[in-house]
Amino acid sequence: MRIISGIYKHIRINPPKDLPVRPTTDKTKESVFNMLSSYIDFEEVHALDLFAGTGNMSFEFLSRGCKEVTAVEKHPKAVTFMRKVAADYKIKNVKIFKSDVFRFIEKNNARYDIIFADPPYDMDRVDDLPKVILDSELLPDNAWMLIEHAKETDLSAIDFFHEVRKYGRTRISVFRK
Repeated sequence: MRIISGIYKHIRINPPKDLPVRPTTDKTKESVFNMLSSYIDFEEVHALDLFAGTGNMSFEFLSRGCKEVTAVEKHPKAVTFMRKVAADYKIKNVKIFKSDVFRFIEKNNARYDIIFADPPYDMDRVDDLPKVILDSELLPDNAWMLIEHAKETDLSAIDFFHEVRKYGRTRISVFRK
């Protein structure tokens, strides 16, 4: 994996093979950021990366100039890896939390301009995730939420659904509040 654009462009993120994660592919990541850059000035953005895994998306948001990114991941090895990458490259405007995502959403009162979530495709509550986020206070008006999921999952009936982007077996459901 690599950072595609911005101030950290070409940094390679080489996670240990034993991390229990499925990183967003470079192709999907590039497409997501191409879409978002048509609408968003990243320099004014506070982003939240749920199920952050390797931090791949978090570091891409930061590379493109986001003011701050909060990354949430429950697996200790993944959290340790993200913290190491941030330290190695002296990345200061990232907050990394070791937490269950649903507990984090329940307890957090911050607000974010963009929320990106990449839950395990086989997670029991994938369909609940957008509703849980939308019912929280995390997203102000005009904010974006993107959920990465398997092609078999359909989130189009959920409030604020904007569109779905297709990338092979992966889908990104986009919500605009």
